[in-house]
Amino acid sequence: MYVPKHFEETDRQVLHSLIRAHPLGTWVTLASTGLLVNHIPFLLSAAGGTHGTLVGHVARANPVWKTFSTTEPSVVIFQGAESYISPSWYASKQEHGKVVPTWNYAVVHAHGMPRAIEDPAWILDLVSRLAEEHENQQPLPWRVGDAPPDYIDRLLGAIVGIEIPVQALAGKWKVSQNRPVQDRRGVIAGLESRDDARAREMAELVSQR
Repeated sequence: MYVPKHFEETDRQVLHSLIRAHPLGTWVTLASTGLLVNHIPFLLSAAGGTHGTLVGHVARANPVWKTFSTTEPSVVIFQGAESYISPSWYASKQEHGKVVPTWNYAVVHAHGMPRAIEDPAWILDLVSRLAEEHENQQPLPWRVGDAPPDYIDRLLGAIVGIEIPVQALAGKWKVSQNRPVQDRRGVIAGLESRDDARAREMAELVSQR
């Protein structure tokens, strides 16, 4: 990933926070047939690897767990806030007109060597933690134990665990840092005027930087 210095984010806590807030990762790995791309909700543990460990699962019918590269690291892409930025929001448009549209975004790339895990107990623990993580905000949280045990056992046999110790993290926060202060203020105002959650999230990132 091309990361100019002024857009680079290296704080591990910030990078981990984005992964946890946007856990649907795009997993890219090399196979003998070329690149394989899958979209998987991951859990991030701070333990293991150089920068923590990602865990998720894929369908047993998905060939990726048998064919991913064991010699070249995978990359998992986590997309955070993103938004189109109109040059009409820049104060400098009125001053000299030398402005063009752009796109702001925050993204994390996590690199590591994956391994497949078929242990039913490990997979049960994973899906239990996934359910707990994403059901906690529900009025009546669903738990794995709510389903019949034989049904859960059958489904566990249909998935394979994936574990990726993260050996390298790259973060890019392209949030108007390269614009003058008045332009950044215009971007914040323009985003807030759109009144949607995605624009508000980006407006907050621009404000923070």
